[in-house]
Amino acid sequence: MEYIVEKIGMSRTISVPSTPVTLLKVKEAKVCTVENGRALVAYGDGKKMDKSIEGQQKKYDLPKEFNRFVTLSVSNTDAGDLDMSALGEAKVLKATFSSKGRGFSGVMKRWNFAGGPGAHGSRFHRAGGSIGNCEWPGRVMKGRKMAGQYGNAKVTVKNEVISYDAENGILVVAGSIPGANGAMGRVKVVK
Repeated sequence: MEYIVEKIGMSRTISVPSTPVTLLKVKEAKVCTVENGRALVAYGDGKKMDKSIEGQQKKYDLPKEFNRFVTLSVSNTDAGDLDMSALGEAKVLKATFSSKGRGFSGVMKRWNFAGGPGAHGSRFHRAGGSIGNCEWPGRVMKGRKMAGQYGNAKVTVKNEVISYDAENGILVVAGSIPGANGAMGRVKVVK
């Protein structure tokens, strides 16, 4: 079973020794259609609205706040509220979020290259160094670690569930989860 969640932030347990945890808010969702265990699910996120969203809301008789649509694997057999009962017994989750984007980054930040001497006289401080071959094969090999876009990639991590507050929809998982606070992602129940 999959669910749409919003990352609240990190905290820790008050036990000794304490455990670092991440708090996730499970978004309220409505199942529109179900086919072979996969469902079209609507949830609310921001104020985005256009004619295609309005058409979907009218087709599935949804209120205005449900303005995002996604396909998930669910335990529901028919349309209505998303069944959250699987989160109560869940022990392990897989969380998929977009990592924090760091823009165009150099090789030292992106790939942990050592760089050159920082002292006077050196012309090799933070550069990547030599990248190709002169004679054979006479080109830059594919997969070469270079400067470029770093972060803003889909990352999936496996976390142990500490607790789930069904009344407030707060899911507490051990360890960290990628992405900024307030980021939207999905969790999948593994065990």
